Amino acid sequence: MLLPGLIYYVIFKYIPMYGVIIAFKDYQILDGILGSHWANPWYKHFQTFFNSPYFSQLLVNTLLISIYKLVFGMVPPIVMALLLNECRLRWFKSVVQTLTYMPHFLSWVIIYGILIALLSQNSGIVNNWIEDAGGNAIGFMSSVDYFRTILVSSEVWKDLGWGAIIYLAAMTAIDPTLYEAARVDGASRVRMIWHITLPGIRTVIVLMLILKLGHIMDAGFDQIYILYNVQVYEVADILDTWVFRTGLQQLNFSLAAAVGLFKSVIGLVLVLGSNQLSKKWGEGVW
Repeated sequence: MLLPGLIYYVIFKYIPMYGVIIAFKDYQILDGILGSHWANPWYKHFQTFFNSPYFSQLLVNTLLISIYKLVFGMVPPIVMALLLNECRLRWFKSVVQTLTYMPHFLSWVIIYGILIALLSQNSGIVNNWIEDAGGNAIGFMSSVDYFRTILVSSEVWKDLGWGAIIYLAAMTAIDPTLYEAARVDGASRVRMIWHITLPGIRTVIVLMLILKLGHIMDAGFDQIYILYNVQVYEVADILDTWVFRTGLQQLNFSLAAAVGLFKSVIGLVLVLGSNQLSKKWGEGVW
């Protein structure tokens, strides 16, 4: 039963690691990986990236957007799961679950269309309301003041219901006798949530936090690439979008591989460090 999963990870996760050496070569497509010459010095492409005038801006944007998504994206699914777990109307619970996890299956292209319909400066519903109220239309999608807020809030909305499913599944594993004993002792619903439900899903919360920390250097390429524009590069251009423009569109695969390896090392350090830190509270993943 494990064999299909193991084969998948070997073919699509471990064998591609061989391509990491592209970061240390002047890779040419026609010469292939083995036929391409080694970079001189070996850190040439890393140096090119670190010396780029955009490096600090790209790193700050990537970290800020990822941290915002981590901070504002962790709590809402937990709250949603707690509310659904406390709901006693099965039909209402099912309806809310369906409506909240459906956006997860929408592509960012569709969500971009929804955002344009809502926030467009010329014809957006929100700007129509602002103008009807006597205000001036705001270019939300091209404003450096609003763009990060749009990024974070749209992702939170998109993954709210999907993230809640994980915590709801964890709640089903909590011993129901704990709730019965709490009722006998006169505990309120809030007390039971605080002292039984939340401690019962603490391990899952820590696990999700560690997994998110491992991807903190990603920041969501597909979302940003579809939503951003030249006017918001200052606050929206991240490592992945820069690599796509300068590395892949210009066929500089070695530079793209170097940045990818840099991100992977940072992610590995964060995962290992957060796991060691969580072990102090007895919640380590391994």
